[in-house]
Amino acid sequence: MSNLKPDAVFDGLQHIDLEFLKGHHIRGILLDIDNTLFDMSYYLSEEIINWVKSAKEKGFSILVLSNTYHKEKFEIIKSNLDIEIISFAKKPSKSGFLRAAKQMKLKNDEIAMIGDQIFTDVVGANRVGMFSIYVKPINKKEYWYTAWKRPIERMILKHYGYKFTG
Repeated sequence: MSNLKPDAVFDGLQHIDLEFLKGHHIRGILLDIDNTLFDMSYYLSEEIINWVKSAKEKGFSILVLSNTYHKEKFEIIKSNLDIEIISFAKKPSKSGFLRAAKQMKLKNDEIAMIGDQIFTDVVGANRVGMFSIYVKPINKKEYWYTAWKRPIERMILKHYGYKFTG
């Protein structure tokens, strides 16, 4: 299987049914930040907050896995979601993913990585045998270093037959 192919695609984090994850024997969830949890304005929706709260209540272990270190973003996540963050993860390098699995005390195949980028989130998860979930970016406005990759990602998703409902 290609490292570019996500195991699943959803319109957004809040659209992922937790029973779907349990059905795939997932016990741990890694979350990307930008355009997965919130947009460039750092707005964290009630839907996302409630989804994370529900996942925690259902016993999922959750961490944020981010390539950045941005204090303001991390403070928003910690105060609203109360989840730990692994920064400077170097996605798609294996190191951050392996560190997260060790911290969660779970096997790689028990962990789902959820993010909006194929070349970091999906590729990295696939490289270590985690369940990769691509979510549609929250907002079309994004950083230049992500925006140029979006047409390529759309071609990849189309190639694999993925379509969004929204």
